[in-house]
Amino acid sequence: MANTSDIKKGLCLNHNNDVWKIVEFLHVKPGKGPAFVRTKLKSLTNGKVVDNTWPAGHKIDIIRVERRKYQFLYNDDMGFHFMNNETYDQTRIDEKLIDNPGLLKEGSDVEILFNSANETPLTMEMPQYVVMEITYTEPGLKGDTATNASKPATIETGAKIKVPLFINEGDKVKIDTSTGAYVERVKA
Repeated sequence: MANTSDIKKGLCLNHNNDVWKIVEFLHVKPGKGPAFVRTKLKSLTNGKVVDNTWPAGHKIDIIRVERRKYQFLYNDDMGFHFMNNETYDQTRIDEKLIDNPGLLKEGSDVEILFNSANETPLTMEMPQYVVMEITYTEPGLKGDTATNASKPATIETGAKIKVPLFINEGDKVKIDTSTGAYVERVKA
């Protein structure tokens, strides 16, 4: 068993009869009283995010996970389907376990975390950034680069994001997959 000093972002653990992934953490040592660790946990079974605080040195039950590269195939009412490029095995993951599923494009490579003990898929992780083409947005006007104003735009997967006013249809943009936010325009 590990303790709270082993906590890091992305660590998977058993807590309250569920599998959780640490999204954020902060070690706190107040002037008075004992130290503690404040965490934000995401359930890998239902996607729920909760805050939790442990006293320093508290024992935690870490789960061993394996990362495997997969390719996104398609999604339907059963969930999102992925294929292992080496063995051609397919697996399915529920939409609630995927952050920003609207940024998944068919054929894109992702990593899936599996529980080593029972080989069940826990969650899917995309690359930090993806490049998408803008399929619809209102036309930009010359000189609209001076302010930080934004407008809605639709990308090739059908998801909607906010982009600066100078972005036009057909432009390719870099998007942060963790937040779903516009990063920059990509030169063609």
